[in-house]
Amino acid sequence: MLKQRTITALILTPLAIAAVLLSPTWVFALIVAALFLGAAWEWSALAGLQGSALRLAFVLASAALFALAWSLHGHAAAGYVIAAGVGFWLLTLLWLRHFSWAAAPTRENLLLKLLACELAIIPAWLALMQLHAQTPHGPWWTLFAVMLVWAADTGAYFAGVRFGTTKLAPRISPNKTRAGLWGALGLGGAVALVGGWLLGWRDGWLAALLVLALLVVLASVVGDLIESLLKRQASVKDSGALFPGHGGLLDRADSLLAALPVFAAGKALLDLLRQS
Repeated sequence: MLKQRTITALILTPLAIAAVLLSPTWVFALIVAALFLGAAWEWSALAGLQGSALRLAFVLASAALFALAWSLHGHAAAGYVIAAGVGFWLLTLLWLRHFSWAAAPTRENLLLKLLACELAIIPAWLALMQLHAQTPHGPWWTLFAVMLVWAADTGAYFAGVRFGTTKLAPRISPNKTRAGLWGALGLGGAVALVGGWLLGWRDGWLAALLVLALLVVLASVVGDLIESLLKRQASVKDSGALFPGHGGLLDRADSLLAALPVFAAGKALLDLLRQS
């Protein structure tokens, strides 16, 4: 499994970096929208939506919401959508704490899980677009945010394998450990310090960026746990089988969906404070 994960990562990582750094924002928006719509397709199956036609209709509705969100790009209203995304992920803490109520495959739970999908993918997509289009260094800040999540995932994996004994949330995801959480925070924090320094942040502002990065890592863990909960309730191991050793698109995007609105909102706040 580790060999498969490594080979897949070595292939996908350069492609992802090239897409972030070399694409104009509108092209990057289309690429990410396609990926997130693929994740929405997988989410709909985990939620219990039956039939390809209904799932396709859900994905098309999601695409329409992306188009609407793009019309907000660059306007103050985009900030409210991103803030709503942050609020949604805070609410998911209650979902994780009291998850048994949503386990039954009822129509009400299906609709709530589909709504949760929209609240996850739309703010995250808009957050990426806002980051990518900002000046200066928009694409580099976008890569910074993505690399925080990559580092957290990598740190969690290796720390969990080496030191993991105490489970983090055994009823939701038996493989996640508290050691993995500390590994995620440690490597994510290291990437934040190095990346922030290279992007010109110093002294107290670099410390503030580190705090934001640690919050982003915690958010990424919440996103991962929410997808684990959906998979557990759907009785599946992975959301798909697109990437050998990594699962489906949602398996790769779950942490990003939670982390991106938190990073974009926090970065916007820090930028305002630096300018004042």
